[in-house]
Amino acid sequence: MRFFINLAYNGSAYHGWQIQPNATSVQQILEDKLQIALQETISVVGAGRTDAGVHAKQLYAHFDTEQTLNLQEFAFKVNKLLPKDIAVNAVEKVQPNAHARFDASARTYKYFINTAKNPFTTDFAYYKKNLLDVAAMNQAAKILLDYKDFKCFSKSRTDVKTYNCSIQFAQWEKQDTQLVFCIKADRFLRNMVRAIVGTLLQVGEKKISPTDMHTIIKSRDRGKAGTSVAAKGLFLWEIEYPKTIFS
Repeated sequence: MRFFINLAYNGSAYHGWQIQPNATSVQQILEDKLQIALQETISVVGAGRTDAGVHAKQLYAHFDTEQTLNLQEFAFKVNKLLPKDIAVNAVEKVQPNAHARFDASARTYKYFINTAKNPFTTDFAYYKKNLLDVAAMNQAAKILLDYKDFKCFSKSRTDVKTYNCSIQFAQWEKQDTQLVFCIKADRFLRNMVRAIVGTLLQVGEKKISPTDMHTIIKSRDRGKAGTSVAAKGLFLWEIEYPKTIFS
């Protein structure tokens, strides 16, 4: 039987989601605790990667077991085993061929910027003192929806077969003393959101114009886009799936 785990985590202490040698990852911690809870070898497959220091309000991963699970009790059991910075929101039974990564229909990220110093959010937001032209940033963000190829925002050394993504929504909102950028797409490239935010900040600082986004995207050159912003302000916010995959 296949199960989806709905996770949340503070990524500050981890070198991202994916297992890697000589580094602590969220995937490795989760696998270790599931194996203790189930007393069997478990492999988990995540919906995607988050880089070092990036957080997740919601990330799905799937695993297989022949054991019958009381889903609420099992979630509680695993939560007791996990460190304080990783939490299981829910465990759900899914169709045997359901896949956490390939069945995801949309992913939403949010990036948080503090415009005033805040001791309660400092670990989860980028502090930016400069006054920003939010209207211009939203004008530039809207241009993203006109394109599919986002190689200019991708990490240079990556093994993807295509740089095409379908962006459905991209917008800045002011919430008290925070600016929040929300972006939704079918998929994202490595480092893509942080590079987009860095470029939009250049627009907000009037270093480039909103229409320069056309030239940057068409160039397919990472060097033409802005510097990637700090990882701590980025959250994988939501992942959507077809309802038919859930049992």
